[in-house]
Amino acid sequence: MSQEIRWYVVHTYSGYENKVKVNIEKMVANRGMEDFILEIKVPTEEKVEIKNGKKKTKETKLFPGYVLIKMIMTDETWYIVRNTRGVTGFVGPSSKPIPLTDAEVRSMGVEEVRQEIDMKVGDTVRVISGPFESFIGTIEHVNLEKETFKVLISMFGRETPVELEFSQVESL
Repeated sequence: MSQEIRWYVVHTYSGYENKVKVNIEKMVANRGMEDFILEIKVPTEEKVEIKNGKKKTKETKLFPGYVLIKMIMTDETWYIVRNTRGVTGFVGPSSKPIPLTDAEVRSMGVEEVRQEIDMKVGDTVRVISGPFESFIGTIEHVNLEKETFKVLISMFGRETPVELEFSQVESL
């Protein structure tokens, strides 16, 4: 099996998410598997409810019935997780758990995943999606934090700066 660290999704009985997290953490500690199962998350968000005129902050699970695990998939780690009480299985075909893609990890807000780019200021690019699709432009600025480019596109006979996401352009 792969020695790559990836995020996997585990399905649990509803309401058992935190118990599963704690049980897996105990087993990892007992077996010294900290280098293989690195992080276990039950993503939550805070919601503000107003009841009887009083504000109450309530923490709710983003994905009820699911636990996210950052791990290296081996026969042993699969066995530990799969045989934890409350776990019904990995998400994916039963014999082969499917890791989350970097885009999924980013969109779920599980972890900041920096996107690697091989384009720089001055490069000529083609817009591949969005309202400016098929326009050609030149990168004027790269914003690594927001993962965007400022691209100068020639429109109506003049250069127009447009902000585009990394995924919206390709190198020429």
